[in-house]
Amino acid sequence: MRVPRLVGLMAVDARETARARGLSLTAPDRPDFHLAVVDYVVRQYPQPGAEVPRDAMVYVWFDFGPGEGGGGVHEPRVPRPPRGGLQRELDEPGDPYLVLSPP
Repeated sequence: MRVPRLVGLMAVDARETARARGLSLTAPDRPDFHLAVVDYVVRQYPQPGAEVPRDAMVYVWFDFGPGEGGGGVHEPRVPRPPRGGLQRELDEPGDPYLVLSPP
């Protein structure tokens, strides 16, 4: 039997899909997995298409692990970047080796 793709499904749909294929489903990051309904699966193991025996356990996660994405909202940044765009990054035109002496 092949593992179906569960990533992207809501919890309720993932449970139904697994049950229809004769697979057991568990979520290590959700002790209340049996109550989850509208949370979306973001990762699964074994991968979709893997060959497993009937009644095999498939693990699903609803939160990204460290370093796996799920960057969230990054705006607005505080403090804001300085105004001026590229002009602030460029040197003023002229001789880059010119040394100005104090007046």
